[in-house]
Amino acid sequence: MKHLKAYLAFTAALALLSTVVPANAEPLKNIVLVHGAWVDASGWKSVYEILTKEGFRVSMLQEPETSFADDVTAAKRLLDLQDGPTLLVGHSYGGSIITEAGVHPNVVGLVYVAAHAPDVGEDESALGKKTPSVLGKTEGAIKVTPDKFTYLDPVQFPKLFAPDLPREQAEFESRSQVLAATQVFSTPLTAAAWKTKPSWGIVAGNDQIINPDLERWYYERAKSQTTVIPGASHSVYESHPKEVAAVITRAARNIVPPATR
Repeated sequence: MKHLKAYLAFTAALALLSTVVPANAEPLKNIVLVHGAWVDASGWKSVYEILTKEGFRVSMLQEPETSFADDVTAAKRLLDLQDGPTLLVGHSYGGSIITEAGVHPNVVGLVYVAAHAPDVGEDESALGKKTPSVLGKTEGAIKVTPDKFTYLDPVQFPKLFAPDLPREQAEFESRSQVLAATQVFSTPLTAAAWKTKPSWGIVAGNDQIINPDLERWYYERAKSQTTVIPGASHSVYESHPKEVAAVITRAARNIVPPATR
């Protein structure tokens, strides 16, 4: 009788497992990395190398930063090129991009890396003013060109954006910025993918660009699985690539893509 009960419990567990994980489901392979404002995709290099060694097919978006609509369109264009289920990862302003573009049918999960995650009708500029960062309190740190493109003061870039990177690297990045149109930060979102898709969030504990409390609030609202990296700057994806890649890998391996038909 005892053996029969054990057998029945075992078969019931197998039946439950078969309803949760489709027998013909394949592990998720595609990952798209989206950078934030003022930088470019080259900053993902160390994370990219770790993820590719883990067997993932990794693509990196180079958004133009000319308008929020242009950046979302660029993200969707790259997502169209993916050959199946994809994990979408965004850093900083890239979080707004993946929130809007993440409704794409290829996207099955989101990872926010020290990122914004607004809701429909919200924009990151207004939300940032409600929970100001060190950047927001530093007068003159954000410069604006006559044609309304922004950049971070190169002198202040190392201490605000990348204080935990080697000084030479931070200074190089300060002189290779991608200028971002002012409107990219204040355009309200029309979609919020985190409402319908699983998400993960990384809080950079010493972030000077986005207040870590705002990051926590975003992730709590989205019901994201959250990881805090103490002492990390806004450049957490560069200064702590192993920890960031570990979160991305965990997310990718915990998502069960739709069964192959």
